[in-house]
Amino acid sequence: MSRDICVHTWPCSYYLELEKRWIPGKLSLTPLSLKFMTDKTGEILVNFPLSSIIEIKKEASHFIFSSVTILEKDHVKHWFSSLQPSRNVVFSIIEHFWRELLLSQPGAAVEGSSSPATKGKELTCLMACSQKRLEDTTRVLHHQGEQLDSVARGLDKMESDLGVADRLLTELESPSWWPFSSRLWKVPSETKPSAGASVASSKAFGKEGIVIRIPAVISQRTESRVKPGKFTVLVSGLEIHDSDSLLMHRFEREDVDDIKVHTPYEVSIRQRFIGKPDIAYRLISAKMPEVIPILEVQFSKKIELLEDAWMFGSTATASPAEKGYSVWLAASGPTDHALHSEPSSGSQEGRPLQLQTSELLISDGDAQELRQILKKLKDLALDAETELERQDEALDDLTAAVDRTTLTIDKHNRRMKKLT
Repeated sequence: MSRDICVHTWPCSYYLELEKRWIPGKLSLTPLSLKFMTDKTGEILVNFPLSSIIEIKKEASHFIFSSVTILEKDHVKHWFSSLQPSRNVVFSIIEHFWRELLLSQPGAAVEGSSSPATKGKELTCLMACSQKRLEDTTRVLHHQGEQLDSVARGLDKMESDLGVADRLLTELESPSWWPFSSRLWKVPSETKPSAGASVASSKAFGKEGIVIRIPAVISQRTESRVKPGKFTVLVSGLEIHDSDSLLMHRFEREDVDDIKVHTPYEVSIRQRFIGKPDIAYRLISAKMPEVIPILEVQFSKKIELLEDAWMFGSTATASPAEKGYSVWLAASGPTDHALHSEPSSGSQEGRPLQLQTSELLISDGDAQELRQILKKLKDLALDAETELERQDEALDDLTAAVDRTTLTIDKHNRRMKKLT
């Protein structure tokens, strides 16, 4: 199903070699193929897999018109001109998906021309995707636990400092003739933290964990200018780098105002301002289906799936969670429509029972691999459950510590007002 998802469509003209003329139409890119459809008749003149491409170049037809040329393995050359919004945009996006397909596993490059995968392989692929997403979520959960531990240590340090303040206030409140007042000014050396230790600890606590990093085609404000780069999802925010790994922009987690998912391969991120232009970036990547579930976890209240993304859902009556799952299911790997639709009773009765059982058969190797993945999923789920229980207890302790600290600060403030 992933091969049918349209990543982008551009108005352009295609040079028909036999008739020696340009034909207007639309060039459509899917994760695994390119096709050109005419405007007048809707006829598909060109349809070939990305894996058959040898070379993609920017050339000029008749030394005047800027074009993108694509050379296939059988040395058939395709000319596309009058590309909108610009030749550079179309070239960059097609080249990105072609490169990522070549860099992927050998089986992915020939997926479009090979025979359909068995049900066991499809189930294994789906379970592997679920395992990876659960691993990413568990990693974020553990980092969140480290941040809670950091807050707890900060509160302990604050309580210690409040104890010192209590001794100093007691000294100030004591009468001058009290014989034991002078020793209260001497603070034990161990209560004074060294500056180097606090700096080192703050650096350690501020160190960010990278959840995932993918290559992407980046555009800002206008779609007519794009550049290759990298998109990084951190626990505390998002970063966009150019092809030289130089930071273009960093979104802190609280700075992100909205994330719009246009297709399973294209998202836009925006930070709003009052009195000046918003900061907005549009990202297209072949690896985006791996990132969107993570963004849904981190920015659940700020992410929005647009109509073009919803159209890949299973049915219009499905719940949002089911729709979102079907979108990324379709984009992440091959699926079997028969697993999600119930066959009619007539077809069940008409088919021999032996044929039905042979179609649902899963090999021993696939079953063994599924058992291993399920075992890992169980371990990850138990680990996440344990971490959540620990964080619940830590949150209760933090709540009690914050209440104690607030009361102590209020009491010290009242004592200081009496002294002034």
